Amino acid sequence: MNATEQAAKILCAGGLVIIPTETVYGLAANALDESAVAKIFEAKGRPEQNPLIVHVYDHEHAQNLVSAWPEIAQRLAEAFWPGPLTMILPKAPNVPDLTTAGLPTVALRAPRHPVARDVLRLSGLALAAPSANRYTRLSPTRFQDLDPELLARVDLALDGGDCEIGIESTVVDLCHGPPKVLRPGLITQSQIEEATQGIANQNLEMETRSPGTVKRHYSPGYKIKLVDRASTAHPALVLIPTNSPDHVLMPSDEHDYAAMLYKVLARFERQGIELLEIERPPDNWSAVLDRLRRASA
Repeated sequence: MNATEQAAKILCAGGLVIIPTETVYGLAANALDESAVAKIFEAKGRPEQNPLIVHVYDHEHAQNLVSAWPEIAQRLAEAFWPGPLTMILPKAPNVPDLTTAGLPTVALRAPRHPVARDVLRLSGLALAAPSANRYTRLSPTRFQDLDPELLARVDLALDGGDCEIGIESTVVDLCHGPPKVLRPGLITQSQIEEATQGIANQNLEMETRSPGTVKRHYSPGYKIKLVDRASTAHPALVLIPTNSPDHVLMPSDEHDYAAMLYKVLARFERQGIELLEIERPPDNWSAVLDRLRRASA
């Protein structure tokens, strides 16, 4: 039995497994097993009023978990799945209230990381899988950055290498008129609008709340301060720890910056720094700015 087969077996038995995705590592359990989902909240120290993202293999799998699958959801799934887009839709009765924090909606995503997809295929399950961190702490994007305290609470952790994207998925609400981004990611509002051009959304008017939108989140164990850039002509952004000789020149491309960000923050955490000054990225980098604002809150 290989590691992904072992992971699938553990998940089917109600256990916890850390899996890699293309965004960040996730703490996975059977989304339809309330006792398994409860283990996620306990392991993370996460409040139960914070809904979880449910990972599915494809759009056909997703339709088993919702009470409505509008054409606009199909169009977005065809454009961006598997990939870093989470859609909020009205949930089906088989989805436990604990998974959705008592909301009538469920957040769904089909990851594209091959290990995550193998686990989903082999288990046949929908997997609740928030980031594999203690609540509000930094999301891990490398196996070696996983929190030892969390590792001690799971049945298995799969090493899938470095996460390609490096920040969490875009979350889009499909329950209140036109699609609206609730949590920015590298799939932008304009890309979503382009993919759904001419498609009318049914106005479901259901209460929604997005995962990953608490004020302080994605935070390392030291203070972060955003500062104005020294020069708009600078080829890269700079991260400067105050009590270390080390510093990092960050990429000037938003996607490359995002892929590197959590790795660098985790590296400084291991060094035991007290404060990290980060040059403020361009205003149109909405996903990166969102993570930095929450990390520095």
